[in-house]
Amino acid sequence: MTKSGKTGFEIPEQMRDFADQSVDQARKAFDEYMSATRKAVGSAEETAQTVKASANDMGRTALEYTEEHVSAAFDLAQKMVRAKDPQEMMQLQSEYLKKQMEALGEQVRELGDKATRTAQDMARKTRD
Repeated sequence: MTKSGKTGFEIPEQMRDFADQSVDQARKAFDEYMSATRKAVGSAEETAQTVKASANDMGRTALEYTEEHVSAAFDLAQKMVRAKDPQEMMQLQSEYLKKQMEALGEQVRELGDKATRTAQDMARKTRD
């Protein structure tokens, strides 16, 4: 120490001001970064929830369709057991296949519509 009580190492006031401003700017930049990160995480969570809800809905729908197809197959089996001749069995089989193909076509359209709506919802949310 010197006789004046100072250490001999002094930081000029301008350098202190500059350092103080630099710390303030760094803090503001970090706060902005954290705000943007929180927003991105929130958006990702919202998108994930949308995807999960849609996947759950599509899973339930697919399960319902499976039940319908299995039930129709059992109905066919019962009718075929009671058929009087091979001609009636062929007729029953033909009607079954026609109904199943129609049902399948409608079900594929419904699932496609749901998937399209989900994709559109996700696209809207990522733009917002």
